[in-house]
Amino acid sequence: MKCAIVILLFAVSAFAQDSAAVAAAESACGPMTTRFDVKPGAQHPTAQPEPGKAVVYVIEDLGECPGCVNSNTLGGFLNDVDNAVTKVGMDGTWMGANRGSSYIFFPAGPGEHHLCMNWQSRLQSRSRAFAMANFTAEAGQAYYFRERVFPGHSGDYVFELEPVNSDEGKYLVAISPMSVSRPKR
Repeated sequence: MKCAIVILLFAVSAFAQDSAAVAAAESACGPMTTRFDVKPGAQHPTAQPEPGKAVVYVIEDLGECPGCVNSNTLGGFLNDVDNAVTKVGMDGTWMGANRGSSYIFFPAGPGEHHLCMNWQSRLQSRSRAFAMANFTAEAGQAYYFRERVFPGHSGDYVFELEPVNSDEGKYLVAISPMSVSRPKR
């Protein structure tokens, strides 16, 4: 009996640690109730870092998806993703959102930062999907991150948020429309 209690206490403790880890990871995002309206921008602005800050680009790249096969057709997957809004957060604040293959950019002060990507959806299974990344910003620098959504098992989706080098980042920005997002009232 004592052994069962000890095992139960360890299991509860491990679950609490997992919940704390998930909460800490999600703290890179913003309030889950925040929703965005997203429209394409008319032009590509030239983003220069604000004095003493860096500039961060997050580019949603729908591109090709070789080997992405699940119970849905790839065409159905692309329709879902093309119309999807993905929110981008940094250090607990939503910075904006992308719709389809597009990009946003925003300033970041020097130091360590934590990024988050979350699918804005009314469907619980989609709105609970996240991707995370972190980086250390230096004033005057530009940082590029590519976000991607892939079809997973049983109609789920898998998110990726990864840094890309500046050459690839500049190219992805050049071939993508800018998203203009505003929080819904």
